[in-house]
Amino acid sequence: MFYILVFILGSVWGSFCNVCIYRLPGNESMFKNRSFCPSCKNQINWYDNIPFFSYIFLKGKCRNCDYKISLQYFGVEFIVAISFLIIYFLYGISATSLLLMILSIFFTIIFFIDLKHFIIPNELTFPLMAIGFLKSFDPNLNQTIFPNYINSIIGGVFGYSIIWLIIFVYKKVRKKEGMGLGDAKLMAVVGFWFGWISIPFTIFISSVVALIIVIPSLLKKTRDLSAQIPFGPYIIIGCLIYVSLSNQIKFFLL
Repeated sequence: MFYILVFILGSVWGSFCNVCIYRLPGNESMFKNRSFCPSCKNQINWYDNIPFFSYIFLKGKCRNCDYKISLQYFGVEFIVAISFLIIYFLYGISATSLLLMILSIFFTIIFFIDLKHFIIPNELTFPLMAIGFLKSFDPNLNQTIFPNYINSIIGGVFGYSIIWLIIFVYKKVRKKEGMGLGDAKLMAVVGFWFGWISIPFTIFISSVVALIIVIPSLLKKTRDLSAQIPFGPYIIIGCLIYVSLSNQIKFFLL
């Protein structure tokens, strides 16, 4: 029963993530207006806004104008619901679970906004930095995942500084912008949440994943070297892999 409730809770938050992904880039209010069809602008009734079921029942189309609704809406709800299930399975009802669920919500929103708009809003990274640092004062949290406050602040500064340095050197050498400061702030989030030790691993894995995904398009010449690449999603993937393997990584290094 608890697993079902956690899955439902995750799908509801996934639905809210979709609202943020759609509205935040345009600086629209999250709560002022009800959801509406982007084509016909008609408000969506509550029974057409039930996670998963409404999308399947309506066959991915607007009830009023048959506008095709992106599969992303279904995918985001599914990702958040599954992430909630995995977190609950690993950590049960605990402060650790609550924190990781909050992080999964923010990471999902950042992932899809950066993927589409090449931006990472401060409204997402600044609260995550604050939460990541403040939680480090709680000695009862899972110490294998979360660092103490000293490690946390070192991680945040280290994460931001290393990406800022890459941006600075790239601009000096190539005379143009490379990565954005949003990526630096996101790496600072990783440092505040998981400590300095997470930064080298996250940067390495995110870079490898980015290369694996980008190289085929470069070889096929469907993308050139000057094309803009959203790096935020790769940072998130690298961070998630780090968290999954944190015990093994710390054992190997320490």
